[in-house]
Amino acid sequence: MLQYLLTNQQILYVVLSVGCLGNRMAYITIRDVQLAFGGPALLDGANFNLERGERDVPMDSGKVADIVAEGAGEAALVLKEYHEASDACVLGDMEACDRMGNLQHKLDLLDGWALETKVNSILSKMGLDPEADLADLSGGRKRRVLLARALLTQPDVLLLDEPTNHLDVESIEWLEKFLLDQNNLTLLFISHDRAFVDSIATRIVELDRGVLRSYEGNYSRYLDLKAQQMEAEEKQNALFDKRLAEEETWIRQGIKARRTRNEGRVRALKDLREQSKARRSQQGKVSMATQEANRSGKLVFDIEHLSVAFGDNAPIIKDFSALVLRGDRIGLVGDNGVGKTTLIKAILGELEHGGSVKTGTQLEVAYFDQLRNALDLEKSVMANVSEGSDFVDVNGGRRHIYSYLQDFLFSPERARTPVKALSGGERNRILLAKLLLKPSNLIVMDEPTNDLDMVTLELLEEMLSDYKGTLLLISHDRAFMDNVVTSTWVFDGKGNIDEYIGGYQDYLEQRPDQRVVDQKSDVKKAIAKAEAAATPAEPAVKKVKLSYKDQRALEQLPAEIEALEKEQAELTAKLADGSWFVTDADAATKASQRLGEIDELMLEKMERWDALEEMIKG
Repeated sequence: MLQYLLTNQQILYVVLSVGCLGNRMAYITIRDVQLAFGGPALLDGANFNLERGERDVPMDSGKVADIVAEGAGEAALVLKEYHEASDACVLGDMEACDRMGNLQHKLDLLDGWALETKVNSILSKMGLDPEADLADLSGGRKRRVLLARALLTQPDVLLLDEPTNHLDVESIEWLEKFLLDQNNLTLLFISHDRAFVDSIATRIVELDRGVLRSYEGNYSRYLDLKAQQMEAEEKQNALFDKRLAEEETWIRQGIKARRTRNEGRVRALKDLREQSKARRSQQGKVSMATQEANRSGKLVFDIEHLSVAFGDNAPIIKDFSALVLRGDRIGLVGDNGVGKTTLIKAILGELEHGGSVKTGTQLEVAYFDQLRNALDLEKSVMANVSEGSDFVDVNGGRRHIYSYLQDFLFSPERARTPVKALSGGERNRILLAKLLLKPSNLIVMDEPTNDLDMVTLELLEEMLSDYKGTLLLISHDRAFMDNVVTSTWVFDGKGNIDEYIGGYQDYLEQRPDQRVVDQKSDVKKAIAKAEAAATPAEPAVKKVKLSYKDQRALEQLPAEIEALEKEQAELTAKLADGSWFVTDADAATKASQRLGEIDELMLEKMERWDALEEMIKG
């Protein structure tokens, strides 16, 4: 049991226990948690438990193997001391030779000799070089090092806070697959990446007005259940408001009513009023709309043979040509560091380049990324957005800055708060508020979704989808790309850029990959088979008579395969929504392993069946 009490209008009370809950294993349980920072409670009597099976960047330098090994704690330190003592002993340091005996005994007790093997094994699984220096790795690979360090000790529970932030799409997809492959890992994570949540989560826990609510299943199912809950809540609130209005009308009636009213009804009205004050409405939704400038010309950019290189290095972009027309919404996809932002700056004329970029007429640009540098952390939200004025111009009309900022969920009090005191998500909402005041017919956005909550993300999607101008968007949020863009520029990391119609999923279906190679191979086989059929047939080979054992196998195989297919369908249906892992993690894990066994067995039996039939045909 653990309790905290904070001062300065911050109150936190936690009851935390670890252990069993009934017949089900609960790793973490919290009860009646209260947390407030002067305003409405962030946590108001919240309850939560994490059961078995459910589902930041480190130092600047150092050898990857050493950093990962440090996750083992004392064993890593003793092993390092032993190697240092061993090196010194070889050089004739007798004191170091004496220390080796004590260190060896410690390593025996800590099972430290197996540590090096474990480190190399997990680094191999994650595709990391043990000898690499952390400083030379990309942000995605640094996070892999962190994850390797956390997993080294085989934790019962892994906690991840926004693990996909600043990762490129390849790293996000790798992380998804890796986590899904860890069958015995219980995972508690925070993320606004809807595609990642939908793929990984087996249960969604939502913090709504201080209360934690749990929804079984993935993000798609959560959306359905949440909609049902909100509809029921609205009906309940409507009935409450109607009753309160009736009682307020009754209390204000004339003298006759005042003489006859009873004290019980008056007390009931007072209770209703208190309940009404205490009732917390859902947080408002961001209201956003673009201020569109005059239409640009039909041609926005005519890009021919554009190349960018820095110094004597190989070109980061080479020989890129494209035509951008009014109304195009283009997504830029690729690993970190491949040149996405470089291309944007070259197109906008902010960077020297080879080739040519012809810009269309009447182009007015709103550049989201440039605004990040324009935020003054010492000034208030209001001062940053309106630049000192009490009013802003919104689509030809004049609005008070407080009114405008309320569209972005900033109350007057919050609007007076210095930007340095705000969260990352709030700062991004300031950038959006600032961006959307600027008339434009071309919006350029570089990673606009970082730290935005899901509701704001969806509203931004809706706004951009309705935007009549042109959009250039860099994002690693696959769901956001799929819902917004009409074509995708994909960077291969070698200077080449390919264009695909549609969003990210459309690109995955169109890209050349191993499936295309397999299809070509199948075509070649089909042609060869057809040619063989056209040639004169060889003399018939005498049919082989099967042994009794083989004949029995041939007769039984169809029924055995059918039984396996039935078992496969049943297990797949039971595992589909992930709830089995919550109710009986061991059984669900065994069922998942059984599915793999069924695949192998079916393949073996089908091959055996084919072989026996070929023997009969001769």
